[in-house]
Amino acid sequence: MKIEYFPETDSLYIDLADRPGVEAREIGEGIVLDVDEQGRAVGLDIDQASKHVSLQKLNLSRLPFEVEQTA
Repeated sequence: MKIEYFPETDSLYIDLADRPGVEAREIGEGIVLDVDEQGRAVGLDIDQASKHVSLQKLNLSRLPFEVEQTA
């Protein structure tokens, strides 16, 4: 999983799986779910992210994998 924020467009992309998306489904205003051929979620795109989510802090807990930080 990868979370990437693009300040120039105020968009947040959460890459959920290492599979290509074949369809984009708008699930809310400015929120798009990318799905693969089987309809499984592969990514979430949030436009105007600062209006939808708090970008001040990311709390990660009880994750069954190593957390890697990149800038």
